[in-house]
Amino acid sequence: MEVPVFRRKLMQWYRGNARKLPWRGVKDPYRTWVSEIMLQQTRVAAVIEHYHRFLQQFPTIVALSLAPEAEVLGAWSGLGYYRRARMLHKTAQFITRERGGTLPSDSIGLRTLPGIGDYTAAAIASIAFGESIAVVDGNVERVLLRVLGKAEVATPAARALVQAQADGLVPRRRVEGASNSAGDHNQAMMELGATVCLPKGPRCGECPVYALCATRGEHVTPAKAAQRSLPAAYLLNLRKHGTVTEVLLYRRRADERLMPGMLELPPLPEEVVEGREPLLRLRHSITNTNYYVQVFAPRSLRDKALARTLAGKEVELEWVRTNRLGGLPLTGVARKALQRLDVMAVQPVLWPEKEMV
Repeated sequence: MEVPVFRRKLMQWYRGNARKLPWRGVKDPYRTWVSEIMLQQTRVAAVIEHYHRFLQQFPTIVALSLAPEAEVLGAWSGLGYYRRARMLHKTAQFITRERGGTLPSDSIGLRTLPGIGDYTAAAIASIAFGESIAVVDGNVERVLLRVLGKAEVATPAARALVQAQADGLVPRRRVEGASNSAGDHNQAMMELGATVCLPKGPRCGECPVYALCATRGEHVTPAKAAQRSLPAAYLLNLRKHGTVTEVLLYRRRADERLMPGMLELPPLPEEVVEGREPLLRLRHSITNTNYYVQVFAPRSLRDKALARTLAGKEVELEWVRTNRLGGLPLTGVARKALQRLDVMAVQPVLWPEKEMV
C-alpha cells in the first residue's frame, strides 16, 4: 500500500465530503466519549436525536455521575442496548470518585476504566487527545480488506492483518490540512466506510482511494444468519384523572436478562388476542430478530388480569402520567408504540446551532 498517497487522498476527500455531525470538532473529551458509546451498533440519525438532549441533561461527567440511574436510562430511551447507558453511568461515577471527574488522556489509561475497551479507548485518545493510535471498527475493517483484496472473514489472522495495516496508516505527525492528524485520519477512515465503501453497492466512483484498491467493488462475504420473526402483543390501558391522563406500564424485573428495570406496555398472551383487531401494528427489530407487534385496547377485566401475570408470576404494574413519559426509561418498542398512538409526544431532533466538521 502506498501509505503517503493513501493518506493524502483520504484527507483531501474528507475535508470536502465529511458529514457535518454535532460531535465533530468538539474539544471536550467527555462529549467524544458519550458520542462513541452512543454510536456503537446504532444509526447516526438515531444518535443525533439523543446526543444534544443527553448532554443538556448531563453536561459533565460529574453531573452524569450524580444522576439516578433511572434518569440516565430515561435520557437513553430509544437508543437501545441499555447496558451501554448503565456502564456509562457507572464509569462516570468511578471517574468522579477516583479521578476527580477527569478522563485519562491516553489509550492505556482509558483502557483501565470500566466499560471502555480497546476500540473506545483508541477513539477517545485519538479524537480528543491526538494520540497516534489506529481506530478499527467494522467500516475501517471493510475498507482495508477491500483495498488489500482480502475476503471479509472473521478470523484472528484477518483481524491481526487489518490491525497491522491500520497501525501503519495512522499518521505519527501532523499531516497537511489536518488539525488533529490521528483523530482526523481515524474519522476519515470510518467516514469512508460509512458513506462510500458500503457493504452492498459501494460507491466506487466516489472513492478517493479507488486507484489503490485491489477489489474495486463488493467482495465475497460469509452469509449472515437469517432474521428471526416473532409475534408480540401488548395492552394499552389509559385512564383519566381530571385533566391528567395516565397509562398502565410494567417495569421489567431487576433480575431479567434483557433490559432490567425498563418500562414497557404490559404483554398479553397470544391466545387472548387471536381474532381481535389491534389499535396498532408495527415492526420492531432488535439485533437478528424482527418483532411483529400488535397493541390492543382492554376488552374486559380478564385482559387486565392477564397483563398482570408473566410466566405464571403476578407482577406489579404502575400508572404513569403521560406527560412524564419523555423522561422515563421506556423500552424501544414501548416508546415507538406510545408515540404512534399519540399517547406520548415525539420530541424534536436538536440539531447543533453551528454545523461542525
